[in-house]
Amino acid sequence: MTFQGRSECGRLGLSDCGSDVFLAGWVDALRDHGDLLFIHLRDRSGIIQVVFSPDHASPTLCQTAADLRNEFCLLLRGRVQKRAEGTENPNLETGLVEVMATALTILGKSDPLPFTVSEKAMVTGATVSSADTVTEELRLQYRYLDLRRPSMQDYLIKRHRIVKTVRDFLDERGFIEIETPMLTKSTPEGARDYLVPSRVHPGHFYALPQSPQLFKQLLMVSGYEKYFQVVRCFRDEDLRPNRQPEFTQLDLEASFIDEEFIYELMEALICRMFVIGGIDLFRPFPRMTYAEAMDTMGSDRPDTRFGLRFIEATDIFQNTSYGIFKQILDRGGCIKGINIKGRSEQLSKNVLQNEYAKEIVPSFGAKGMTWMRVIDGTLESNIVQFFSPEEQKAILNRFGAQNGDVIIMIADASYEVVTTVLGQLRLHLAERLDLVPRSTFSPLWITDFPLFTATEEGVTSSHHPFTAPDRTDFDPTDREALLYLRSRAYDIVVNGEELGGGSIRINDRNVQNKIFRALGLTDNDVEEKFGFFLRALDFGAPPHGGIALGMDRVCSMILQASSIREVIAFPKNRSAYCPLTGAPSFVAMDQLQELGLFDVKENDIIQGMDQNLDTVDALSWVSRIGIEESERSLIADAVDEAVRLAEIIGAKAGADDPLFTNINAVNRMRTKGDPLPSNHAKKGAIFKNAPAVKGNFFKVAAVLEF
Repeated sequence: MTFQGRSECGRLGLSDCGSDVFLAGWVDALRDHGDLLFIHLRDRSGIIQVVFSPDHASPTLCQTAADLRNEFCLLLRGRVQKRAEGTENPNLETGLVEVMATALTILGKSDPLPFTVSEKAMVTGATVSSADTVTEELRLQYRYLDLRRPSMQDYLIKRHRIVKTVRDFLDERGFIEIETPMLTKSTPEGARDYLVPSRVHPGHFYALPQSPQLFKQLLMVSGYEKYFQVVRCFRDEDLRPNRQPEFTQLDLEASFIDEEFIYELMEALICRMFVIGGIDLFRPFPRMTYAEAMDTMGSDRPDTRFGLRFIEATDIFQNTSYGIFKQILDRGGCIKGINIKGRSEQLSKNVLQNEYAKEIVPSFGAKGMTWMRVIDGTLESNIVQFFSPEEQKAILNRFGAQNGDVIIMIADASYEVVTTVLGQLRLHLAERLDLVPRSTFSPLWITDFPLFTATEEGVTSSHHPFTAPDRTDFDPTDREALLYLRSRAYDIVVNGEELGGGSIRINDRNVQNKIFRALGLTDNDVEEKFGFFLRALDFGAPPHGGIALGMDRVCSMILQASSIREVIAFPKNRSAYCPLTGAPSFVAMDQLQELGLFDVKENDIIQGMDQNLDTVDALSWVSRIGIEESERSLIADAVDEAVRLAEIIGAKAGADDPLFTNINAVNRMRTKGDPLPSNHAKKGAIFKNAPAVKGNFFKVAAVLEF
């Protein structure tokens, strides 16, 4: 069997009419008209309609074709002809032509499909099943079928083109691609490492890299000046909807540069990448300091596609007689608000008071919310009478309020609470009121991050400990002063998503040691974790800096996919589990013993195996529901009581006796009447420990399989 001379299904057109072609692919769909059988044949290039007709095919061929089913893999020959007028299919690139089959070989049969793969209707106006109706778990379990769908292939093909664009662009700019190790030393970089035990060094472990951070800096010490890599990275993080335990990032580093070099380079590259998705970005990208982003939008990755910027109102109420505001300001608090222009009809008094003030805002972490609507040039609310005429006038002027506007204010003794809650409220309102322009892309540089973040023990690095500070004359023992240091770090944010970040690095060993001392690392800690790196800084390390882009996120945004999992060939699910391969999985005990993880003989009992696992932890894992410490004792008591009752029943029944009950069966279906949602569901508290939420449904991973 030879495949030489094969034509691509999706490339056939009117110019091929009259030509004999040799095709291979999968049956996308079938339509049987008795004497005539129509199929859509699909390969990576697209779809072509193939006709099995007695006028062109032998009886044997027609009989073979009658046995075809969806997703059979075929090899066939035929002649291209123009479709009859009125039978064209505008939904296909090849919709003006068809192939009259003259020979057919079935290369592989297919079992019945777990879901529909086809995405193209055979007849104009007909509908096809959407992948949206299939659970993601099932799609991932049969990922090889899911990846046959043209939309999925389009994602991965365009991702390839985006990555190729990156490589071509950086090559033009003088960067060289260098691979760094996958098995390396565990160093603290913000998340937990995935550890790999060494067989030849018992009791020792490699770590899979969270990023090539130290190696790319060492390459700068090595004199390569401009490095990049499209690299796999690994982080054992807590589960989040749009993250993966393994991911791909574009990593680059350059010597003898400053921030402006990075800004110009990355803006040019990002613009070229977005063109693959038909998106034009405008340069230069705006810049905003971390302080301004938090002060005006409550986020270090703000979505700038819409307004609703915060307005400072603290000074308006310095002499207020309104008790709540007065108490907050006496404790050094602040008051900020937003003006939702012209939305008074959509945000009624009932919505503002009962939904937002009583439920939504408290769920974000604030104790309350102040709201006012502008009607006939005056303020309306349930507390406006507590404000003086001067304060009311100042509110109207400060917020630029007009008839139909709604003003919402958050007041709290904590600046962080005010900005964080108002930031969440800003996003919630924008989504509810459809204020976000969906086809707009708004890139933004966030700069001047704090170098350190406060912890109970001291401080920790806001990015990583190799980020250069904005000044070097600091005292590593002065905790309060450390919190005022700014870093030479920068993030690139688009539409409220952080796509990447980086910094200018430290190239002076003395400064690096001061950072380590500020973080509370001892000399032994530093030597053990970073000794090899610090020694490199003693050999003429150049000034350098870099950045990394999360390619899964970037491609997902460029291609406007619903999730990063759509642009990854074989992703894990939201629980970091692979439904296709069953990873992670248990391994044989002898494998663990060979790695030196258990110093035991074959029949020995491993320490701890004779002890029962914690029942509450086991219940939490099986149900895929997180359990907080405050809940543990109550759940443990309930489990103990269930075990006690089971033991009583077991003692009364024989080993082979069936269990029974003398209580009459009763239909426990809900009685007639309107359903009453739980208050916990309304406030969102019931979903707090859910591994995933879809709409108003609490999603858990499949536990039982049949």
